[in-house]
Formats: sequence, structure tokens, C-alpha cells
Amino acid sequence: MNWQAVWSIYVFEMTRFFRTFVQSLISPVISTSLYFVVFGTAIGSRIQQVDGISYAAFIVPGLIMLSVMTQSLSNASFGIYFPKFMGTTYELLSAPVNFVEIVLGYVGAAATKALFIGLVILATSALFVDVQIAHPLAMLAFLVLTCLSFSLFGFIIGIWAGNFEQLQLIPLLVVTPLVFLGGAFYSISMLPPIWQSISFFNPVVYLISGFRWSFYGAADVPVGLSLFAIACFTAICLVIIGLIFKTGYKLKP
Repeated sequence: MNWQAVWSIYVFEMTRFFRTFVQSLISPVISTSLYFVVFGTAIGSRIQQVDGISYAAFIVPGLIMLSVMTQSLSNASFGIYFPKFMGTTYELLSAPVNFVEIVLGYVGAAATKALFIGLVILATSALFVDVQIAHPLAMLAFLVLTCLSFSLFGFIIGIWAGNFEQLQLIPLLVVTPLVFLGGAFYSISMLPPIWQSISFFNPVVYLISGFRWSFYGAADVPVGLSLFAIACFTAICLVIIGLIFKTGYKLKP
């Protein structure tokens, strides 16, 4: 394993992040504050509690997951798409590094950025509500696994995308709606039976449910099933990335 190559890619990607540090920090803080104003205050005044938890506190895990998923996707997809767009991917592929080291560098940096944003949003949420974390280690584990899995997914999107419009297509039209429909701002048990059954086909439900359990000990699905779902998603992404580098899909002319 060429750790020097992994570290070089990682540092390069993190340097690009810190060049826009203020923008990267202020944007999620403002977005989180607006969500609390709209959902926590306006809707929270009508919905006092969900599963015995105040509504403003109930939406905290969903807000964190929403930001972490979108940030993981955007950072990882742009990180690999930009060198492909500039034509420097061929230099990377001709260097003495294998695909595992390339993935570790890009995905590791994207996951680190998303994890940082998630922690910033968690700290911002504490300014609005009294955040209680029942299982801190489980919370951190779910957060890290989500950052890694969606960074892998974003890496795939970055290789697949042929232009900047396609780069935003899946995050905006697929992932964001799935998060909103995955119980980020409500409990699945609040839905009619038919819609509860349909919701369980949404993979994001399992991630948000497990993450919310780490805060309040309440979940829409068993925690073991949530871990199994995120493990399967990660495995599928790894297999697809392996096939991409094996076949040279969208990497070689």
C-alpha cells in the first residue's frame, strides 16, 4: 500500500476544502438555523411531541443526515469529476498507485469533510434545543459509516457524470427527495399503513432510523436492520467502483 500517494491525494482535497472554509462553515449553519425556524418553530408549535420527544429535538438527526448525505455526495463526486474534466485523470492512472489508494484518498477526504459538517450542524442544533445523545459511540459510528458510504456513492456519480448538470442530477432529484420522504422530519409510524409499507422500500429510512435511535433510543426499524442496510449499500458501492476501475468505464478513452 502506497500510503504516501493516499496522503497526497487526501491533503490535496482537504486543501481545496479549507480554501473555502468560511463558505463551507457558514452555509450549513444558516441552513440548519432556517430549518429550525421553519420546522422547529412553525410546525413544532402544532406538533408538540413525536414518540415522546419534542418535535424540535426530533428533527435534529434528520437535519444532520440530510446535510451529511448531500455533502458526502457533492464533495466526492466533484473531487473525482474535476480532474476528469481537466484531463489530469490520465496522469493519476499512469502514476504508480492502484485504484484502492486512489479511492482511499478521494473518499477519505470527502468523508472527512462531511463528518466535519455533520459535527458543526450538531453543535448548531444545540443552540436551539437540548440535544440528548443516548448512545454516543453508536451515533459516531452511524455518522462515520454514512459519510463513508455516501462518499463512495458520490465517487461513482463523479465518474459517471459527463457534465456539471449530470453531477447534480442524482443528488438533487433522487437523494434529497429520498431523505425528505425517509422520515427526516417525521416518524414513519405517523403515516397511514399503506404509506408505512411503501416507506420501508426507501433505503434512507434505515439510515435515519438507526441514527435517531442513537440519540433517543427510538427507531422506526430495528437497529440491526439499519446496520445491515448501510453495510449492504457500502458493499454494493465498493463492488461498482471495483468494476469501474477494472473495465476503465468513463476513465479511459
